[in-house]
Amino acid sequence: MSDVRCGSGVTDLLLNHRSIRAFRDEPVPETDLEAIIRSAQMASTSSNMQAYSVIRVTDRRLRAELAEIAGRQQYVVACAEFLVWCADMERLRLASGLGPDEMPCNAEAYTIAAVDAALAAQNAAVAAESLGYGICYIGAVRNDIAATAALLGLPERVVPLFGMCIGRPDQTPLLRPRLPVRAVMHENRYDASVYADAVAEYDAAHADYLRERSRGRQSAGWSEQMRERLSRPPRRIGGFLRKQGFDLAE
Repeated sequence: MSDVRCGSGVTDLLLNHRSIRAFRDEPVPETDLEAIIRSAQMASTSSNMQAYSVIRVTDRRLRAELAEIAGRQQYVVACAEFLVWCADMERLRLASGLGPDEMPCNAEAYTIAAVDAALAAQNAAVAAESLGYGICYIGAVRNDIAATAALLGLPERVVPLFGMCIGRPDQTPLLRPRLPVRAVMHENRYDASVYADAVAEYDAAHADYLRERSRGRQSAGWSEQMRERLSRPPRRIGGFLRKQGFDLAE
């Protein structure tokens, strides 16, 4: 497949996405924030469940605590808006009038809520970028998922998935390359035979990107970075999910 051709304003916006980690000291007007959240709400959702919630964190001390959990990422504090996107089956339970023991929260329910939240968040990200803002997802709020949930006062059946920084960009980072299309899109059946060549090609592009970004201090290929990333102990959230009422064994 040939390279994607630009042309559509939406396509150009998507193809030029960058994570922003430096923000100007400018607020996001309430009208813009509402437009971003309304855009999020128009994302596809399983059976119209809308099984997610967004916590807008305006308390700077609370943000500082979340930044500490997230590996001291100070842009969590510095950005104009910080949102935490949550899988939420509790609103459905309350709306349906079911008791806590009547609400089926198995692996499928968690998957529905997590996918709903991710789809809504990506709509919000695109909407924010269309308005001239930059965003950065913060998965590290799950470094201590129970502490994040406690700070945000989350009840059972609600799980914090990731944060999102929003604000006017104060940097123009390099565009990070992605895997070739042939490495991610299969036809009819999964085909791992394409990976060797596609990953080798991407390793070279990734090394060039890192070399330029770091001014020669780093030059790792993608597969090398992923090998190092996968060698670290993973976050363990299964116990927390069970405590929150999600039985992932079913």
